[in-house]
Amino acid sequence: MKAIFLPGNKRVELRAVAIPRPGPGEVLIAVKASCICRSDMSLYYGNAVLSGVTLGSCITGHEPAGIIEEIGAGVHSFKAGDRVAVHLALGCGTCSACRRGLFHLCPTWKCIGFTANGGNAEYLVVPDRNCLRIPASMSYVAAAVSTDAFGTLYSACKKLAVSGAARLGIWGLGPMGTAGVLAAKALGAQVVALDPIAERRHFAEGLGADLTLDPTRPETLEALRTFTGGDGLEAAIDCSGNPAAQNMALDAVQPLGRVAFVGESRETTIRPSEQLLRKQITLMGSWYFGISEYDEISRVIARGIDLERLVTHIFPLEEAETAFGLFDQRQTEKAVFVF
Repeated sequence: MKAIFLPGNKRVELRAVAIPRPGPGEVLIAVKASCICRSDMSLYYGNAVLSGVTLGSCITGHEPAGIIEEIGAGVHSFKAGDRVAVHLALGCGTCSACRRGLFHLCPTWKCIGFTANGGNAEYLVVPDRNCLRIPASMSYVAAAVSTDAFGTLYSACKKLAVSGAARLGIWGLGPMGTAGVLAAKALGAQVVALDPIAERRHFAEGLGADLTLDPTRPETLEALRTFTGGDGLEAAIDCSGNPAAQNMALDAVQPLGRVAFVGESRETTIRPSEQLLRKQITLMGSWYFGISEYDEISRVIARGIDLERLVTHIFPLEEAETAFGLFDQRQTEKAVFVF
């Protein structure tokens, strides 16, 4: 089968490898769609965002969806022909985090596409517990987007108690941020979407954002205060990982407000006394979602959220070098390999 590897230094290798076979408790998935994510670019450049990565050793792709083609011994919850997305975290299955469905918090977890073979290939083997059953109405492309992009942001909104009473700011309108607009609107919130790129702000308006702003403009914080009647936002999410955006999110929320950092960031500086202590803000990191959350996530999507709107480019595996190059140059937003 064909599979994509990223050995660093902006190299993209399409290799021919053997089709894997499912072992006990595992399933073989014929992949139908697999997304490119901004975190994949850390492999592309050669400075992997996760520890324990050996560049070029694993098939990439942590947002796949497809159809189960074969099941291993002991698999009873799924059968050949079932349509599934895939939870990216491979946990031990027995620790306290795994028992709660939080595979990505397992002390010995592996991540498909980084430290275990991922979905940028024609076939993928994963434990059956990592399969996320998708409704008949959901396309494979939408299913791939539903995991890391939409699922991560929906989970963040739930952690922040976003509801119809909330005014939420989202900094960074790449694929994650725009998915956040859809998630927050589905929960009833008013959404302020912030990004320095005008095209991204316009796109967010089309997704339902109530106000879009350029965070680099000096009048932006005042515009946020005006929008909230001087109160400040109830909640904020940073998807950019940019220190200036992270600090603006902290500044923009009201006392007792809630802020989630979602965008990958190696280092930032904040002002704890002014931004956290005096305002009694809750600041949290939010990364991915527990597997038990997916039933709710898929139900919300099935009510009428068109996740394919977030996809700007579709590629075959054979055009992987072009796909990653354009993504690197930010000439695409959400890009998907389709089989």
